[in-house]
Amino acid sequence: MNLEKELRAKRDAGRKLLVPYVTGGLGGRWTDVVRAVADAGADAIEVGIPFSDPVMDGATIQEASQRALEIGATPAGIISQLETIDVHVPLVVMTYYNPVAHAGHERFANALKASGVDGAIVPDLPLDELGDWAVAADAADIETVLLAAPNTTDERLAAICARSRGFVYGVALMGVTGERDHLTKQAGAMGARCKAATDRPVLLGVGISNASQAVEAASSADGVIVGSALVRRLLDGGGPDEAAAFVAELRAGLDQSIG
Repeated sequence: MNLEKELRAKRDAGRKLLVPYVTGGLGGRWTDVVRAVADAGADAIEVGIPFSDPVMDGATIQEASQRALEIGATPAGIISQLETIDVHVPLVVMTYYNPVAHAGHERFANALKASGVDGAIVPDLPLDELGDWAVAADAADIETVLLAAPNTTDERLAAICARSRGFVYGVALMGVTGERDHLTKQAGAMGARCKAATDRPVLLGVGISNASQAVEAASSADGVIVGSALVRRLLDGGGPDEAAAFVAELRAGLDQSIG
């Protein structure tokens, strides 16, 4: 499945895009959670591969990653399990560069492709250092999504948007992932800047915690990524049904905002 093609088609049909984040390996039913949020209205799903030093992630995702690691989650195991997930939307893994380098670029990219993954986000691998990973990912038809932060210069933003594949991940605020009481003004500005720089789908993530914030963020972009608020529900004991209900709530808000 082509990530960018799928998202473009939905965006061009007037839909606001929704990409939930699920921590891979978080409990025995995490694959059921992925299926549930797909059925609840996700347009793509970001699956996090737990890592011991998640520099971009705040307390909630860190806790989820640690729990997953403690019960035996590994990059290879999560990627293998993704092959068993038959969903109708694209899958994108979020991983740090260490597991990619450890496995080897070609081996990692080919493993993703063999498991039905369509894209990858590697937040600690900046534009200037994509190098061999970009070559391997492109060869395997894995779309590498790049991030743009609020302090990115206009010149660099243009370069990031040109090289990103699938969509452009606009970071809605300076800082790590996590729930926030309010969106910052940076979110709207980031969405507008990215939209002015590219026709590729633009999604805002980091700090988007509920339906009203999703609607607000999506008003300046093509859609949103929601992670910590969903993962917190899973950490609190929720399962596929609770995850689906939350994603359905986000979906309804986004749909009503354009209705």
